[in-house]
Amino acid sequence: MKKSLLLFLLSTFTMVGQQVDLSYYLPKGNYNSQIPTPKSVIGHEVGEWHITHDKLVEYMKAIAASSDRISIENRGTTYEGRPLLLLTITSPENHQKIEAIRQTHIDGTNNSSIDVSNNPIVVYQGFSIHGNEPSGSNAALAVVYHLAASKSSETIDLLNNTVILFDPSLNPDGLQRFAYWANTNKSKNINPDPNDREYTEIWPRGRTNHYQFDMNRDWLPVQLPESKARIASFHKWLPNILTDHHEMGSNSSFFFQPGIPSRTNPLTPQMNQDLTKEIATYHAKALDKIGSLYYSEESFDDFYYGKGSTFPDINGSIGILFEQGSSRGHAQETENGILTFPFTIRNQFTAALSTLEAARKMRVKILKYQQDFYKESRNSGTKKAIVFGDEKDGAKSFHLAEVLKRHQVKIHEVKSDFTQNGKTFKKGYSYVVPMNQKNQRLVKAMFDVRTKFKDSLFYDVSAWTFNHAFGVDYAENISLSKAGNEIVDLKKKKGNVSFKSDYGYLMAWNEYYTPKALNAILQKGLRAKVSMKNFKNGGNSYEYGTIFIPVQNQKLNALELYQFLDKTAKESHLNITAVSTGLNEGIDLGSRNFAAITKPKVAMLVGNGITGNDSGEIWHLFDQRFDMHLTRLDMSYFTRIDISKYTHIIIPSSRIEKAAIEKLKTWTKNGGVLIGYKNTAKWLATNKFINIEFDKTKIDTIDGVSFENKSLKTGAQFIGGAIFEAKVDRSHPINFGYKNDKLALFRNSTLFMKPDKKSYNNPIQYTSNPLLSGYISKENAKVIKNTVPFKVQKMGSGRVVVFTDNTNFRAFWFGTNKLLMNTIFFGDKM
Repeated sequence: MKKSLLLFLLSTFTMVGQQVDLSYYLPKGNYNSQIPTPKSVIGHEVGEWHITHDKLVEYMKAIAASSDRISIENRGTTYEGRPLLLLTITSPENHQKIEAIRQTHIDGTNNSSIDVSNNPIVVYQGFSIHGNEPSGSNAALAVVYHLAASKSSETIDLLNNTVILFDPSLNPDGLQRFAYWANTNKSKNINPDPNDREYTEIWPRGRTNHYQFDMNRDWLPVQLPESKARIASFHKWLPNILTDHHEMGSNSSFFFQPGIPSRTNPLTPQMNQDLTKEIATYHAKALDKIGSLYYSEESFDDFYYGKGSTFPDINGSIGILFEQGSSRGHAQETENGILTFPFTIRNQFTAALSTLEAARKMRVKILKYQQDFYKESRNSGTKKAIVFGDEKDGAKSFHLAEVLKRHQVKIHEVKSDFTQNGKTFKKGYSYVVPMNQKNQRLVKAMFDVRTKFKDSLFYDVSAWTFNHAFGVDYAENISLSKAGNEIVDLKKKKGNVSFKSDYGYLMAWNEYYTPKALNAILQKGLRAKVSMKNFKNGGNSYEYGTIFIPVQNQKLNALELYQFLDKTAKESHLNITAVSTGLNEGIDLGSRNFAAITKPKVAMLVGNGITGNDSGEIWHLFDQRFDMHLTRLDMSYFTRIDISKYTHIIIPSSRIEKAAIEKLKTWTKNGGVLIGYKNTAKWLATNKFINIEFDKTKIDTIDGVSFENKSLKTGAQFIGGAIFEAKVDRSHPINFGYKNDKLALFRNSTLFMKPDKKSYNNPIQYTSNPLLSGYISKENAKVIKNTVPFKVQKMGSGRVVVFTDNTNFRAFWFGTNKLLMNTIFFGDKM
């Protein structure tokens, strides 16, 4: 090991400021001179500059055009319009029959009697899903050149027996953002001082995509365009191995899986981990050869199936995570010596090739494993079904069904309305999923409920149960007789207005897209009111939060209003009911219990000190889901601008400078609604915006824990991401639109607020046994009971609202998105 370290130090020190050529990465051998090198297309050597996505695309197109080993496809675009490329790399002979190879491969997963031993193995290689972990995408340049140009017998044999699905950039927008930063801060004389500006990106940094999502958490929820493209490719081919190339802290070496064995999801077969460990021997051998330090099985895990290295494990594939110590620029001083960008690229290149070597040598064994996985999956499925839906919200149910369809899961409509466990599953609003199908293991993973674990530490969330995330009713072990026709073409509900009225229109607040519709109505300059009580009109029951749009005294005449509302209803996929009288059972439409709604103008603080993921999720919710403007105010200039025109200001989890305190207090007292998330709740309490009493976890003694394991005991007190049940007061405006008295909330903080002594000030309160799914320590489980995740208090003419946790988590927590929207539209009524 000392010899390896010496080689590492010698190689890295000599390369600071020194240009390397392609031979630094490539194995020795003959290469086809007709294949363009990266430098001949992009204008610089691999590792000399950080590759920008446009140049990466240019090279991938050029090499595909010059090589009969490569074909290329554009599967769509990112939010910023960058192409989502996929290269298929195999022998020219295989390319001639590529569709037949694909179909034969899929047939092998559907029929265990098919002999798969002569099939090519399929390997999906993906790079730099975190844009500021760039060594992967930069290594992709050298890898693709090697595969296209190498004349070695090993490469030829590899391509004859392998189909490589090659994704050079899993995050084009983030990669471009980071490359711009690293390149514009590069000196001619490379300065490896970690304090140099080059190594500290500005907010929000390049890790995430356009809306600041960590896309390596979206493989299972599939909410983003990049994810939709790669998941479609994954299920089209069902690769046998999928590699995911990342970076970690600069003082680290190189990690490859397996991860920590006790943190593997129990739904993952043991054989998966055994094969991963065998593949690891190929990585070790290859890295030994170039003298690189590495480790395995000491960190990271295989628990959450939303990550690229774990998602394949529940789909009959083998996911492999690579983590390279990052130079974060072109060269950086570390405890291991000077770590250069080319060195990080070479390690990624080496691991990419060692994966392919393992695939070549272990081909039959891995193909057979996948075939057995699906054989067992089909045989272990029950002749029962699950059902989910929401009889008052077709959109949430649709979007959950949409996720299942993206994962090639068969779903059926409900044959006819039925009730199970006190919940009504209505045709058109509910879906049946048979559990005797090929992908039933994946379905189990999506709806898995788990509260007991071998380990108490998690690299990511410990629960993601989809029925809770989407806020739908759910039942298991349903007879297949409840299933109607299979849904081949999934479509959203059509919206409309029942008829033209000369009196008014009612819009129930239950549907997911009602905030989008209400915003369109208010932005049009129309008046709308919200019901603070339940009532009946025309024999129909209406609940708290129903929106009333009167016909009289509007800027549109009766016909124009009807036409506008009908268009709005169609665009928001909901029904608006025309009424002919204001006389109701209960409050009448002219009652003061219908409160006028003010058109919102919403801002959010962003920039240094603000958590980028949280702010990005809020931005995405407003912009992509509800077509609402959200002004993002950067902290760098916040104290210098006039904020009086905003009705609401959102502060995601943050550490805010004191200079903002008086400005925000004055604005709130003058009628603003201030909304704080997570750490901001503590900041608001400390600075006297709101009176909150927090409860703390108490650990009196720790016995039987060694010095070696002390960090594990401390780490066990974190809530990495679990789901908890709360009881809700549906008459409170924060809960308008929810039909049930219980709500599933996602939580990844240990911020516990004590309830108010007045029960009506606790509209959302955890139950006495709140854990629905996921991990929580025994100490925290005692504290969380009956605490509250939400508080609202008056401050002058305004309101201060706080949430202890993220109601918009990763774009797939549809079930609690309405809490923020209720604060926007009804916050002044709380």
